[in-house]
Amino acid sequence: MIVIDGLYYAAGLAGAGAIVAWLAGGWFSAPLWILAAFCLYFFRDPEREIPQGPVAVSPADGKVVAVKAESPQLNRISIFLNIFDVHVNRTPIAGSIAKVQYQKGAFHVASREECSTQNEQNIVTVAGDGTTVVFKQIAGLIARRIVFYKQPGDKVAAGERVGLIKFGSRVDVLLGPEWEITVRPGMRVSAGSSVLARRNAAGA
Repeated sequence: MIVIDGLYYAAGLAGAGAIVAWLAGGWFSAPLWILAAFCLYFFRDPEREIPQGPVAVSPADGKVVAVKAESPQLNRISIFLNIFDVHVNRTPIAGSIAKVQYQKGAFHVASREECSTQNEQNIVTVAGDGTTVVFKQIAGLIARRIVFYKQPGDKVAAGERVGLIKFGSRVDVLLGPEWEITVRPGMRVSAGSSVLARRNAAGA
């Protein structure tokens, strides 16, 4: 499965490659054909098996670069996506979209710690089953376009596709004390299928 944006980019690049090949020869068009193929690869959107039960799944593919306390009542998991990761984002839990807040900002390299607060980002709050989870779609040095498909009030299933960030980027997940985090820095996670945290007995 390919995100529609990737088909448009690939078609445009392939068309440009065909024109260059006709005017100047095949070797000159090769970079455009390679870029067209990369767009199809980058915008891939594989199916995922969503875990059942009181869990929060990863909203993004990538590498966990931070797990830390934001406050006594809030923990943050930061996931860095390189250009080879799937960039389709999914919701961590089932519920409804309580709030969507766009925040202008910088375009620092997305693996840096300050990106969590300083970079351009889309802050999404999902409420369901007595808990609230916030995740941030954060633009990076290359990524300059954040896409989010949902509106406040929309119902979502756990692991449902909700948007994407184009090219290198970062996703932060903010979890309350009712969640027991199951990942650590250095681990790789997959959107929709990797469990980031489980509801503890008190919060279940």
